[in-house]
Amino acid sequence: MREAQPPSALVVLVPEAEALVGRFRAAHDPTAAAGMPAHITVLYPFLSPAQIDDAVLDEARACFRDFEPFSFELARISRFPGVVYLAPEPAAALKALTLQAWDRFPECPPYAGRYPDIVPHLSVASASDERLLDGVARAFGAAAEPHLPVRADVSEVVLMVNASERWAVVAACPLGAR
Repeated sequence: MREAQPPSALVVLVPEAEALVGRFRAAHDPTAAAGMPAHITVLYPFLSPAQIDDAVLDEARACFRDFEPFSFELARISRFPGVVYLAPEPAAALKALTLQAWDRFPECPPYAGRYPDIVPHLSVASASDERLLDGVARAFGAAAEPHLPVRADVSEVVLMVNASERWAVVAACPLGAR
C-alpha cells in the first residue's frame, strides 16, 4: 500500500493577526500545533512535495507576478460549519489569488473541490462539536472585538509543505515581481 504524500499549500501568511488568534488556534486548530502560522489559504491541497521541482516553483512565482501588493482588514468574526474564522475585507484580491492559482494548477481545485464557493478566511478554531465552537466563538469574540479590525499587508504567497508532521515554508512567490 502506498503511503500518502505529505500535503502542501499556497497561503498568505498573516503575522499581524498572530497575537490575536494565536492562543485560540493553538487550542482549537490542529494546523497551528503542526506549525502552520496564522494564514489565509490560497490553494490547498496543492501538489505533493514529490511533484514540486524548480519548474513548479517557477510557475508558482509567475502565477502571482502580475498581482500588486495589497492590504486588507480582518474586521469580522464569522462561522462555517465546524469553523470559527476572521473574514478579510475586502476579500476580492484574496479570491483572485485563489482563482489565478487554480487556473495555473487545474489539478489542484481549492479544498479538493469540496465547496462550491471560494470564501477567503483566517481560521481561528475548528471542531465537529458545534456547541464547543459556540463557546470558542463567544470567548474569541470577547477577546478579539476590542482589537478589530486588524490591518494586514500582502506582498507574497508562500508555499508550505507538511513534512514530518510539521509545516514549513519552502518558497516565496512575491507579488508584483516582474
